[in-house]
Parts: sequence; C-alpha cells; structure tokens
Amino acid sequence: MSTVARPTPPQSTATPHILDNAAWAALTGPHAHLAERVGSAARYPLDVSPFTALADPADPRAWDDLAALVGPGTVTPVTGAKSAPQGWETVQHGQGVQLVDTALRAEPAPEAVRLGPDDVPEILDLIALTEPGPFLPRTVELGTYLGIRHRGRLIALAGERLRPLGWTEISAVCTAPDHRGKGLATRLVRAIAAGIRERGDTPFLHASATNTGAIRLYESIGFTLRRRSDFLLVRTPGAEQEQTA
Repeated sequence: MSTVARPTPPQSTATPHILDNAAWAALTGPHAHLAERVGSAARYPLDVSPFTALADPADPRAWDDLAALVGPGTVTPVTGAKSAPQGWETVQHGQGVQLVDTALRAEPAPEAVRLGPDDVPEILDLIALTEPGPFLPRTVELGTYLGIRHRGRLIALAGERLRPLGWTEISAVCTAPDHRGKGLATRLVRAIAAGIRERGDTPFLHASATNTGAIRLYESIGFTLRRRSDFLLVRTPGAEQEQTA
C-alpha cells in the first residue's frame, strides 16, 4: 500500500477536536459497550484498561461523578486535566504527546499473527519486559492485536486501544530487547494502520513527552505531532475528607 498524505484537520477555536478528549469520545462512542458510567464520568472495566474520562475536565460536577464512579480513596488516572479539584490528591502529574497519521505507509506484515485471549499470558510477559504502557487481561478486547514470533516465542507486539469515532489509537508497541533494531515494531505499526484504514479510520497514537526516541521514530515513519497533553494520577476524596468538606 502506498503512502497516503493525510493533512491534520484544521482546528476550530469554537468546537474542540474529537481527539482533544479521546478517551471520553471512545467510551461514549465505539467502545460504549465496554463503558462503566456515572453522569459525566466514564471508565473501562478494571481488567480491560485503566482509562477513565470526564466529559469536561473543567466541570466540577464531572469530578463528582468520577468520585461516585470509582469510590472514595481510589487512585485513578485522568487524561486532559491540568489539575484536580480541592480535596483530591494528585499522586502523579505527567505530560504526553499525541501524534496523528499524515504520511504513514500502511501495509500488511505477512509474518504477523493475530493475537487473542489465549495469547494473553505471553503478551503480559512481553509487556512486563518492555513496559510500553498498561496492558491488562482483557485489553485484547479493545481491537486488533498483532504479534511476531521467533521460534515460537512472542518477540514483538502492537495493537489498537482507544477508538473515538473515525479514529483508532495504535498502542502497546514493543519489541523484546534481544530483537530490537530489526524494524519489527515499525512493521507491526504499519500493519495495524493498514487494518485501521481499511475500515475508514485514521490512526493516531500517544507517547510520553519524555520518550523522545519513540517520538522521533513515529515522526520518521509518517506521524505528525498534533498536541501535547496532561495526564494525572489522582486519589478520590476519602470518606473522612467528604464528611469535613
């Protein structure tokens, strides 16, 4: 499949882009069947993904809904918020980048195999070894996951995670340390992207803002930096805090 130029859509100051709140768009869109929701807060089941999302991170009522959803004294990640309301503890504050496909050469990888529930133990072993991000026992239900094996051993992986309408995130991109430098991750990203495009979606992905090596790689194969974003790991107010608030 040849390279297809995909210019980043122009941004409107009046209407936020769907990718500005990708987790919420996924949980209220193509992944709504997986969503656990209270009002303006939603999350995936705890064995599928750690993602939680707010309809509007600036709305205090959405944070109240999140507290009701996850329970008091619970640590949970929140994307797109720069700070948490009073009474919430910020456990960690990080920054990430979002990149979108603008010139990626998407093509199948003949050596790649489709991974499913039976492969989860091997996937979890590779994730633990390479640490590309969270992967849980039912994460494979989020979309297509492809792997490459060497002598029967799973050595590289990539798959689909968030699915806002019209877009699909590529995630869990990793290669075993003793097989790096062979282009395996790039081949899997291209193959996952080929499947995404076949159903009419556009690939995008996220990376930590500090992971400059990965960002350079993604840009070199046709992704363009779209935006920088904040993510928080927060603890909901506990019972005692709620009583004294």
